Amino acid sequence: MSSPDETQTELDAAIAEGYARRDRDNMAPTIEYFTALLAKHPDHPHAIYEVGGAYDTAGDEERARGFYERALAAGLQGDARRRCLLQYGSTLRNLGLFDESIDVLREACSDYPDSDSLRVFLALSLHAASRSDAAVAELLSLAADRIHSPDIDRYEPALRSNADYLRARDADAQERTPE
Repeated sequence: MSSPDETQTELDAAIAEGYARRDRDNMAPTIEYFTALLAKHPDHPHAIYEVGGAYDTAGDEERARGFYERALAAGLQGDARRRCLLQYGSTLRNLGLFDESIDVLREACSDYPDSDSLRVFLALSLHAASRSDAAVAELLSLAADRIHSPDIDRYEPALRSNADYLRARDADAQERTPE
């Protein structure tokens, strides 16, 4: 019987193999591959997540959503959890579930504050929810936090001030919006 570390090493190698074989224009073989891998590791959160990711890449968001939810409930951890939350939030956005998407991505940003990709996808979801002030504020803050050049650094206070202004406008608009 394999130890948990050996099982994880085998699974990591199998996942890498699945990515190496992936053809984004024809995801059926990748879905098949990861579904077979999940059959070998039926309760492993990372295997569950990879099946969801394959369906997501194929454009089957509804099916991907279920696998993402299962993977998170099964205790997916680490960077795979961060990626799953990003993809889950994006999937919810694509399904038109904007508030749920924003909630998932905000929580993920809180859990992974150094993840620039989560912040970008949060901005996408805010924009999709017709909250463009909040979306631009998020991107302005990201630029001020992460883009360091003499030109951007010179205007960092202005970027942050504009981000704060846009967040306040968004908050006011949210308070005035009837439920």
